Amino acid sequence: TMVSTATVALVLAVLVCSQYAAQGVYVVSKAEWGGRAPNYRVALGNYLNYAIIHHTAGNYCETRAACAQQLRNIQSYHMDSLGWPDIGYNFLIGGDGAVYEGRGWNSMGAHAAEWNPISIGISYLGNFNWDTLEPNMIAAAKNLLQDAVNRGQLSSGYVLYGHRQVSATECPGTHIWNEIRGWAHWRA
Repeated sequence: TMVSTATVALVLAVLVCSQYAAQGVYVVSKAEWGGRAPNYRVALGNYLNYAIIHHTAGNYCETRAACAQQLRNIQSYHMDSLGWPDIGYNFLIGGDGAVYEGRGWNSMGAHAAEWNPISIGISYLGNFNWDTLEPNMIAAAKNLLQDAVNRGQLSSGYVLYGHRQVSATECPGTHIWNEIRGWAHWRA
């Protein structure tokens, strides 16, 4: 018998999707964006109960090259001016919709004071009091959060906060704040 084109397409779609699910979100590595190795790292536990969303409050970027430059600038500021061992966030998301490695998985960030040991920090590159959150950027964060649950970094019942909920700040900016309040894991 002849296998239909639709059946072959379905099988290929399932294989591609299962491969994606197994690998998770593609994260642009520090090596790819020209980041420095951390001076040291502190291990971050698994099944964390919190994810905290930030913005860098700096320049918005729409290309890999522009985002890489912003990341290098932020890392230099965090390490050289603030004396931190690395860039403060676990992950950052650019206007290009890419997810960039900050401290990455299983490394405690420096993004929300006493919340650092119990959360992952995800920051959008830009100032979202005026910069606009695009659909690809929203999808990137939601996919990254799901990946964090799938790999056991976040508990399945994690709570999502905007930085302003745990610290006296405007962060993550008005546009992000208005967006995340509609997400499933956000809590007042």
